[in-house]
Amino acid sequence: MVLLLQKIDELYSKLENYHHHNHNHQSQALSSSLEAFQTLVSSSLNRSLFSSSKSAESEVPSFPWIQQCFELIPIINNGFAKLVVAIDYPMTKWEADSVEEYLQYTLKLLELCNSITCSLSHLGKERMSLSHGLSLVESSSPSLAVERLRQIQVQPKSLSKDFRFQGNEERGKERFSITKRSVFHQALVVMEGMVFWVYGILMTGLVGDSKPYLEMRKSGGRLVSSLISGLDLSVGEVIVENKGMLKEVIEINDSVAALVSAIGIGQKSKAEADELQRRLEVFERLVEDLGKEVDCVFNNVLAGRNQLLNGFQHQKQ
Repeated sequence: MVLLLQKIDELYSKLENYHHHNHNHQSQALSSSLEAFQTLVSSSLNRSLFSSSKSAESEVPSFPWIQQCFELIPIINNGFAKLVVAIDYPMTKWEADSVEEYLQYTLKLLELCNSITCSLSHLGKERMSLSHGLSLVESSSPSLAVERLRQIQVQPKSLSKDFRFQGNEERGKERFSITKRSVFHQALVVMEGMVFWVYGILMTGLVGDSKPYLEMRKSGGRLVSSLISGLDLSVGEVIVENKGMLKEVIEINDSVAALVSAIGIGQKSKAEADELQRRLEVFERLVEDLGKEVDCVFNNVLAGRNQLLNGFQHQKQ
């Protein structure tokens, strides 16, 4: 009987050690996946923006620069999707709170895309107005042209409260055990914080005001500092020093001023008109290209939301 009990104790001990070993192995694998995702995010941001921000320190941020910022958003989203696969936590296994958090994030991202589209639309209308004024110069109506040739007016705006990143205050303080659910949760916090930081940079350029970047930076400060402190400092210096105004907008406005001045003193203005026309054509392509990328991200995010919602509905049935 004693020998039997000893054998049973030995069996239970082996089982406990086996489960403990498996648990530690799984925790290490999950931690490694989370660290790999964080490394992907920080390295992508640094690789894409650090060199360009350093080279732009004595210059004004340009449209290609903010477009490069936007291209990071799908990279971060794809990295999160790969993390979900790596930890074997597909949508079908998500619990209700995970579904709700992801839907909230994607809804904000769709709203951000709409906000960017709205700003691009405004810049497009300003360009069309200038093109019309330029056509009046070419049709020998200089007095009418001067009335139409107005410099591009940007639309400074603050971020909606719904756009502000809340993970820093509400979710970043939590301590958690290493599970698939907790890794998903922490990765979502990182993704949301970094995507909104990028959005702040982008909107600062589009509206010609450093306020969107400063507001987003303030709301996600601790997370941003922990992942990309050096890059954040470098980018912040560029934005604050130049007040967020894009190089292309400044150049167009300078061309408008030169053309109006030439018309006003009766000089021949063909050279000034040609220069403005060239800058407007380049600006049109830049606005259209970024608009297409924004539409692509919007459609992909919307498709992912619909897939998740449809799967969630099927689970309930």
